Amino acid sequence: MPDSTFVPSRPATCSPGRASRELGLKRADFELAVHLGRIRTVPDDSGGGGRRVERAEIDRLRAEPGFPDTLYERVHVVGTAEGAALMDISAGRFTRLARLGLLVPVRFYVNRYRAVVWLYLAEDLRHFAAQSVNSRLLKGRAPETLRGQLAAGVDLRARNWRGRHLGFLLRKADDPWARAGALAALLPLVDVHDVVRDPYERAHLNRFRPAPPDQGAPGSPSALLAEELMTAQDADEIGWLRSELRRAAEEARAHTAAPRQTEPAARPAPRHHRPVRPATAHGENTRRIGSTASAGDPWAVRSPAEPHAAPTAPPTVPGDRRGPTATRAARGLRVWLRRRTPRPARV
Repeated sequence: MPDSTFVPSRPATCSPGRASRELGLKRADFELAVHLGRIRTVPDDSGGGGRRVERAEIDRLRAEPGFPDTLYERVHVVGTAEGAALMDISAGRFTRLARLGLLVPVRFYVNRYRAVVWLYLAEDLRHFAAQSVNSRLLKGRAPETLRGQLAAGVDLRARNWRGRHLGFLLRKADDPWARAGALAALLPLVDVHDVVRDPYERAHLNRFRPAPPDQGAPGSPSALLAEELMTAQDADEIGWLRSELRRAAEEARAHTAAPRQTEPAARPAPRHHRPVRPATAHGENTRRIGSTASAGDPWAVRSPAEPHAAPTAPPTVPGDRRGPTATRAARGLRVWLRRRTPRPARV
């Protein structure tokens, strides 16, 4: 192969942490800017599954007039009190508008009292207050239909946040299975199992199922509350998500089939870790115990003799011409056993 092989150059990229520092944003604001499409990201070529920011994108944002204030204003979020002051209304009216779904939260967090604090995009609130059609909602008495919904306990903040968060997830998904996983992330598991019946497809789908927003250690009350807010509650919302998941699963199935579990490889036969000594001429494996084992014999087993174990007599081999030696050994063994066995007491 010649040395002049052409290798296409890749654009320079940086990690999200470095990009947020160079753009003067907090990590949460940077992630929100990515979700909103204010900052474009590209897949990580290293195969880690994350996203990176091209150097050209950072240079483009830094070259905008009014940087970094203009970028910060696009991702600035406010709570109820600050949002009400921004719209020049009371906090109670602001909460009622949010419960009716007219103000859509973009983020939330759980405070130390385990209460959900909704955050809203300041840019959205300014846009809502600037429209003349909404002036009757900011001043005066609310319409009768809206007051009836509030009296019935309507609260669409969590549902509207889920819809907006689903848009973030679908915008980031670049694979049909990833889009199906984004829809499955908002459904209860029983509904996911009902729509996707194949266990192999469900296992493959779970690889692309996004986790709820980080709100503490797994299993903590804050994490459980975030998982509850992430899951659809209303029947019509669940029905719409089920139909969308069914359609997305069909598209993903036509694009790439879910991998199937392969047959397990045959387990190799167990190997002996301790070599077996070849049999002697008499067909028995012998071993030397205690001090009778030689130092250079690898087959010898050196172990301390048991204090109360009866000595074993040597095997009797037909044709053994040891003569009186074997007889004396057997007689000595019987005498020794007789001394060890207590005789019953006579009454």
